[in-house]
Amino acid sequence: MTDLPVGERKPLAPPVDDSGLVGWARRNLFSSWGNGITTVVLFAAIGWVVSWFVEWAILTANFTASTGAECRGYGACWALIREKLRLIFFGTYPYEQQWRPLLAVVAMLAMLIATSDRRMWRPWRLLAIWSVGSFVTFLLMFGQLHIPLSLFLFAALVIGLAGLAFRRQVGSAGEVNAYRALVAIGVIGIGLRFAGILPAWKLGIAPFSFVETGQWGGLPVTMILATYGLVFAFPYGILLALGRRSNLPLIKGLCVGFIELIRGVPLISLLIMASVMLPLFLPTGVTFDKFLRAQVAVILFAGAYIAEIIRGGLQSLPKGQFEAADAMGLNYFQKTTLIILPQALRVVIPPLINTFIGFFKDTSLVLIIGIFDFLNTANQALVDPAWAGYPGEVYLFAAFVYFIFCYSMSRYSKHLEIELNKGTRR
Repeated sequence: MTDLPVGERKPLAPPVDDSGLVGWARRNLFSSWGNGITTVVLFAAIGWVVSWFVEWAILTANFTASTGAECRGYGACWALIREKLRLIFFGTYPYEQQWRPLLAVVAMLAMLIATSDRRMWRPWRLLAIWSVGSFVTFLLMFGQLHIPLSLFLFAALVIGLAGLAFRRQVGSAGEVNAYRALVAIGVIGIGLRFAGILPAWKLGIAPFSFVETGQWGGLPVTMILATYGLVFAFPYGILLALGRRSNLPLIKGLCVGFIELIRGVPLISLLIMASVMLPLFLPTGVTFDKFLRAQVAVILFAGAYIAEIIRGGLQSLPKGQFEAADAMGLNYFQKTTLIILPQALRVVIPPLINTFIGFFKDTSLVLIIGIFDFLNTANQALVDPAWAGYPGEVYLFAAFVYFIFCYSMSRYSKHLEIELNKGTRR
């Protein structure tokens, strides 16, 4: 050890600059000899793969071939995608009418984008957005809609009950009486309809030719199954989660049994049950559309998983939140919808979006009952012998489309989580 004069210190080397891109690379990629060698090897491998992919997918690709034979000897055969684009996106929907599913997809995207805006998060705004968007979507897909009187009566009943549950103590006398009138109209009308006194009246809207669901396919099928499956499964899952935490043994037992039963079987089994076995239990002459049966199976399956996620959010809330709501004199509906659920849903945003992404991709399982979603119609593009031998291009294109939707949901989830947790960050 070198002796230094009293009062003097040995000069130290200047600190390593770890700011900027060079500093980040030194700190994370080249912090040791082993990490440096690994970084160089991985960068070389990634560079080789990227250069090969660019040459195959762009530089030597064929975009203008009329048959698969003309693509031999080249790179990627993107001419297959150009030739089969309509089949991949719209399946066997009538060729001359495929502008209708295209506009239906646009309508659903507009509806989802409008819903993602927090300024639209008002009950009547959301109701208007989804009513108009759904009406336009199914009118374009079917071409003709026949809306039964029972649906109007049921809507009046639901709106009236919701209004009384949330606005009875804060709304004006006229508003509360209007909700009571809607409830009375709904109850009396539905009762008379089941008694056979009211006729089976339907409002017919038929601007286009009718296209049955057996001819649907492609991206519209994927979006309809995923969107409406999750929209209906979400409130149904909330009810299951609340029922599982109920103090009433019968309600709790039924909810626990149903959730565990549905979560204990694969989605394929529910689809087969809905498609094959359900008609066996229906009266003679009574049947349901195959597409509707698949939609119901998706709703039941998704609802059970959503229920467990929401139950986790409910259990994460401190007991003081429940006690504070009771101290304010709120009834059960007000306490649940205004205090408990908003906090619970904010906590479980990441697993909820993860579930949404999973079910968006799981719609490909409906092939088991003869429904062709986007991935399955992409498979059909390979059936043509003139274009056989190019599955890589088709699956890459399908993966790219799925990535766009799933990545968009993931980014929106992150944005929503940040926005809703601004008040809790320190």
